[in-house]
Amino acid sequence: MAKGIGRRGVLQAGVAGVAASTLAAPTVLGQSSGGRLALGIWDHWVGAAANEAFRNIVMEWGRQNRVEIVLDFITSVGNKNLITIAAERQARQGHDILSFPTWEIHANKDMLEPMDDVMGRLTQKYGQVNAASEYLAKIGGRWYAVPQTTGSQFKGSAARIDLMKQHAGIDVQAMYPAENRLGPGADQWNWETFLTAADKCNKAGFPFALPAGTFTDATDWIGAMFAGFGAHLVDANGNITIRNNDKLRQALDYSKRLFQHIPNEMFAADDATNNRALISGRSALIFNPPSAWAVAKRDAPDVARNVWHFPSPMGPAGHPVPHLPYFFGMWSFSRNKSAGKALLEHLTQIEQVQKMVDASSGYDIPAFASMFDDITTWRTVDPPTGTVYNYPVRAHHKATPSVAIAPAPAEIAVQIYNQGIQAKMIARLVQNNESMDRVLTWATQEVEGFKRG
Repeated sequence: MAKGIGRRGVLQAGVAGVAASTLAAPTVLGQSSGGRLALGIWDHWVGAAANEAFRNIVMEWGRQNRVEIVLDFITSVGNKNLITIAAERQARQGHDILSFPTWEIHANKDMLEPMDDVMGRLTQKYGQVNAASEYLAKIGGRWYAVPQTTGSQFKGSAARIDLMKQHAGIDVQAMYPAENRLGPGADQWNWETFLTAADKCNKAGFPFALPAGTFTDATDWIGAMFAGFGAHLVDANGNITIRNNDKLRQALDYSKRLFQHIPNEMFAADDATNNRALISGRSALIFNPPSAWAVAKRDAPDVARNVWHFPSPMGPAGHPVPHLPYFFGMWSFSRNKSAGKALLEHLTQIEQVQKMVDASSGYDIPAFASMFDDITTWRTVDPPTGTVYNYPVRAHHKATPSVAIAPAPAEIAVQIYNQGIQAKMIARLVQNNESMDRVLTWATQEVEGFKRG
């Protein structure tokens, strides 16, 4: 998942030169009396079917409402999604609606059309969205974006049923069955149980592939783990809470113990490393949406039929599960705001959400938990049947969608997130053998610099 750059820092050079070369070929629906809408949407990597489903939904809406639709799919590879956002912001023209990743609503809120009216109707119908999406898109009491189903993901456990049972003595299917209940062992699925399982699987030659670099897969799972210990670097008011923080010391001490059982090369891993480890059959567990499993269905079917998805472990302070949402944002300079809002509201109805979840084999996640039981995909996707049932964070999990570094104010959080400060703290402890006090002093100085900047 491409990183949210935030505050437009790296996007200044050459930003005006962004052109159609950054985009997939657009789909255009003919001119009509309802005006025109141009959309730039995240290019789905689970498969062409996901993009095609989105295209069909949007084009059918355009036909019914006599609106000319221009639709581009924009890859996140090479930060093209982020570069496009910055280019259009600077030029004050481009798409009416864009996909905005993680932190970009905060970074661009001054030029985004408020969505309180749309979100008011959606929440009245479907209930509240998850707190992680609200933290990222509701600013100063106002909504500046609509949570986007396509591309939004959880990063819970994707584990090998056979290897976990054989080497760790954990039956993940029994622990998290494909129904609305917890099974035996779920109440003990915590970070200490996880460490013991990591040790056993590592000794058996199937280590957990847990990245610890500065890419988002690392930042997201480590952020959820820290949050599970209550180990926040900055509080909601922007106060640095690193020194004299016993919960942070506890999380770091745990991390040092855990990484005795994780391959050292994971400190240099990117967002594809863990996927490859699972698909190749070399790892018993990763933290990931069903994208690795989807590739394994095609390239390694024996692996795919032995993968089960369920939440990441709970900590002593709670049970956060990594969440990485996308958002629909509409520029304030859009010339067809009424049509744009109508389309976004249409895309967020459960009928359209069901189609997008179907097309992505269960990868895409709506922000409304009330939809989870009514969407059939997660019950039926296989192999094995039920493998993604516990991929959405359901009520009986007693878990919470979590964004790394929250609840820190976004302008500080995005910098900690992008720099992978939590992973670097672990690396200093494990790889550099630095003392706890030295690591905490370093992290404090880093975050103080972010606040000044």
